[in-house]
This record gives sequence, C-alpha cells and structure tokens, in this order.
Amino acid sequence: MPRLALYALVVCLLAVAAAVVSFVRGSVFIGVVWVLLAGLSSNMTWYYVKRGRAGAGDDSVTG
Repeated sequence: MPRLALYALVVCLLAVAAAVVSFVRGSVFIGVVWVLLAGLSSNMTWYYVKRGRAGAGDDSVTG
C-alpha cells in the first residue's frame, strides 16, 4: 500500500473518531464537517490505492 494511501487512511479514521465525539457532545454542525472530511479522505485512500496498483506493473523510468 502506498504511503499516501496510509496517510489518507489514518486521516479518515481520525476524522470518524472526531465525528463520533462531536455528535456525542451535541455539536451537530462540527460533526457533519468531520463526516465530510472522512468521506473526502476515504476517497483519497481509494484513489491512491488504485493508483499504486496500476503503477506497480509500470516499468517507466519517469515514474
């Protein structure tokens, strides 16, 4: 798994945890913002994973 995918996954997990804490404390607006950030970072994780798999078989010098 590419390094950027791991970073995005960590951000996603932390955003989900922050959303849960926000909703439990009653801050709905901030919770929604954290959920949106979790969705964005989840999409970034999938993008970097797919990009890493597609580039794994590529032998180009320029990367």
